[in-house]
Amino acid sequence: MAELFIFFEQIYKILFLLIPVLVSVAMIVWLDRRVWAFVQKRRGPNVVGPFGLFQTLADALKYIFKEIIIPASSNKVIFILAPIVTMTLALIAWAVIPFSETFVLADINVGILYLFAVSSLGVYGIIMGGWASNSKYPFLGAIRSAAQMVSYEVSIGVIIINVLLCVGSLNLSDIVLAQEDLWFVIPLFPMFIIFFISALAETNRPPFDLPEAEAELVAGTRPSAAGIAQEAIA
Repeated sequence: MAELFIFFEQIYKILFLLIPVLVSVAMIVWLDRRVWAFVQKRRGPNVVGPFGLFQTLADALKYIFKEIIIPASSNKVIFILAPIVTMTLALIAWAVIPFSETFVLADINVGILYLFAVSSLGVYGIIMGGWASNSKYPFLGAIRSAAQMVSYEVSIGVIIINVLLCVGSLNLSDIVLAQEDLWFVIPLFPMFIIFFISALAETNRPPFDLPEAEAELVAGTRPSAAGIAQEAIA
């Protein structure tokens, strides 16, 4: 009976964690599109919901109900596994993120190493998707993305070491509590700038969007995927 209670407790925690994460991602995407619209002097999403807040939800529904097209010349098994691997790794990384002093799905002592390892494994999903498509543009985009992700993980790792030296622990809850009086962004501001630039490169955001260069690679690994698979890779 106790094991069953623990099982349902974990299911509740996962659902309680998953919904806010997906909503926050949708809001970040909306904000990103609004900022780009402001920079480019256009209106941006403003039709679906107030100020276009539900535009991301509408786009997600569109991707879900679109047909999943698998290229005839592709390696079908790996082509299907690629977005699943990418999406799974992106979600399980949130397991060690502390949302409060008591609410964390997996409060492990090496949480920062777990987070770094899981985020590093994401490159496998990109490589699988690019290679399995049997097309030169997605494959070149995957190679570029993998090289860029691996390269900038070195700088992110060095910055994380600075934080660990300040805290003396690998536990993410301890790292958050250590910043109760003063955020590390203030004493480690130069490291924050380097981390911000590295994070842009790690996530292929402009001006580091070479893996998705539309003029050269036609959006990189995305053209071969369709529907919800394309959204998972994105």
